[in-house]
Amino acid sequence: MSITVVPVRGLPLVQPGDDLSGLISSAIEKQGITPRSADIVVVAQKMVSKAERRLVSLDSVTPSARAALLAKEVKRDPRLMELVLRESVEIVRKKPGVLIVRNKLGIVAANAGIDQSNINHDSGEWALLLPKDPDRSAQKIRHELQEHFGVEIGVVVSDTSHRPWRLGSVAIAIGISGVCGLDDKRGGSDIFGRELHATVVGRGDAIATAAALVMGESDERVPPVIVRGMKRGAPTANARRLLRPIHEDLFR
Repeated sequence: MSITVVPVRGLPLVQPGDDLSGLISSAIEKQGITPRSADIVVVAQKMVSKAERRLVSLDSVTPSARAALLAKEVKRDPRLMELVLRESVEIVRKKPGVLIVRNKLGIVAANAGIDQSNINHDSGEWALLLPKDPDRSAQKIRHELQEHFGVEIGVVVSDTSHRPWRLGSVAIAIGISGVCGLDDKRGGSDIFGRELHATVVGRGDAIATAAALVMGESDERVPPVIVRGMKRGAPTANARRLLRPIHEDLFR
């Protein structure tokens, strides 16, 4: 099997309310790419969040007493801490400079996944929240791209994440549609015929990370890519299926 990651270049900076699928379709066509059945379009979360109007001016945020106290503890902007608290269900760990929470999507992440990079701050400080429902976002993009191109594709909404006990960030799938996010190998055999009891492959995250090698993390400006050549598997219902259940978290 050979896998190709094709960058989709030439998209303008996404603005709140933009037709994201239309921008992607137009860029694909201008680049002369012909989508194929089973292609997977990976879209950076920032594009989705901007199009879905998840950009918040910090000047519009009034910190609560809890946010002000938290800001002192972790030495961060209290307005940003207020947004983190609004987007979270629990604080997992905190210390000066670091705040790890479980957000409303169930993802354990620094600052609830709220980011301030690659945003124009000329008119003041802004913050970009994650999409409210990344799986629904992926489903919408997939439906519209399939209608436009007339081929069956998958869509992954990706975001970067840090990992416990490892340095450096990788991309993860926070929204999926028409993609096998988890490939359960349990009950199968290894190359020596030994039965597999615990092997579940995180294909959604692997696809997102492969795409990130082309997308980049700074000024590359390649927010969508097409991953081509992946074997089809049974689509996972949603990206929440990729989250480890809380009762299996041995480090709580």
